[in-house]
Amino acid sequence: MKKTIHAVSGAIALVTIVAFWTSTVTAELFGSPDQVAAVKTAVLYSFAVLIPAMAFAGGSGFSLGANWRGPVVSAKKTRMKIIAATGLLVLVPSAIFLAMKAGQGAFDTAFMVVQGIELIAGASNITLLALNMRDGMAMRRPKRKAA
Repeated sequence: MKKTIHAVSGAIALVTIVAFWTSTVTAELFGSPDQVAAVKTAVLYSFAVLIPAMAFAGGSGFSLGANWRGPVVSAKKTRMKIIAATGLLVLVPSAIFLAMKAGQGAFDTAFMVVQGIELIAGASNITLLALNMRDGMAMRRPKRKAA
């Protein structure tokens, strides 16, 4: 059951972050200021999905890997620390700031700088989550015997 919870919650987290990122880029490139503001507001509301998914993925992963050793497990744990720190220290504050600025229609230099930081940090987290998913799936595959 833990493996299923871990896989499903990790997939939900990854898909949610990808949706945030692609929605933001699409709105910034092709949308109106109202559409950008709507995306920034939707990102905040979507934290109600993302935060529990990340918590379940992290908690179940920690539980599953508590007694596991090896370079793949170590890499996954290190990546999760970076993902969590980036989310808490960069992405959540950026999302709040950007939603407030967009709600005021203030698409100024500060908005654009923070938006750029958010997109870079989001792309980083997408990459790290995808690497963790790849490694997790590889760990579940049966080992092949040497011929």
